[in-house]
Amino acid sequence: MVRLLFRADDLGYSETVNYGIEKTVRQGLIGSVGVMPNMPAAIHGLQLLEGTGVCLGQHTNICLGKPCADPARIPSLLDENGNLKSSRAYREAWKKGECFTVLDEMVLEIEAQYQRFVELTGIQPAYFEGHAVLSHHLQQGLAIVAERHGLKYSDMFPGDETGRFAGKPIAACAMHSMEPDYDLWQALRDAVDKARTDMPNVFVCHPGYLDAFLLRSSSLTVNRTKEVEMLCDPAVARWLRQQDVELIRYSDL
Repeated sequence: MVRLLFRADDLGYSETVNYGIEKTVRQGLIGSVGVMPNMPAAIHGLQLLEGTGVCLGQHTNICLGKPCADPARIPSLLDENGNLKSSRAYREAWKKGECFTVLDEMVLEIEAQYQRFVELTGIQPAYFEGHAVLSHHLQQGLAIVAERHGLKYSDMFPGDETGRFAGKPIAACAMHSMEPDYDLWQALRDAVDKARTDMPNVFVCHPGYLDAFLLRSSSLTVNRTKEVEMLCDPAVARWLRQQDVELIRYSDL
């Protein structure tokens, strides 16, 4: 049997993203949601999800907004305006084989975001991972903080087909949401067809609606709205049942 975990990233990115995620939790397939602890709208998103029993994880964000740590202690992570350096800065450095961050500073920010998550939710994250950025220091920092607090770390580098969750194998479904002609139905069919039966499979989504802030700061825009629609489509849930797919959450692992 295929075990499939639908995860929604980016709770807290903006209020409109939060509304899209809320709909996919209450009316759709999402059972696990990643919180961006440093974002001002995280509080709003958590309020929307109250009473749902959804599985909450930390979606550590090092490339958008203000940091949780003392800015004076993490200069390598910040731009001239005191904001976290953009994902573009990380991509450009990665292409050049460069690394502009200091590992100790990365650990400080990840730790501060963990403390903020606990402050906001009153619980430890059910899973612990990072917003997609090409940085070995991010992966190393996440592992350090996870070990420090006994957290269940989802160790999966962007683009890898498999990784580990809490030390056990886990598979990643191919993510096509950055493609302009994104067809979630087809992506889901392909994911189920290629899914592993010897380990859980994670289908990462970014459901949400649009606002000016998102349009200025993210390259993933319209396809977020497509994911809201498809994740809430009863026909999708019906098809998954017909395929004998078991829907799981991180708290089940």
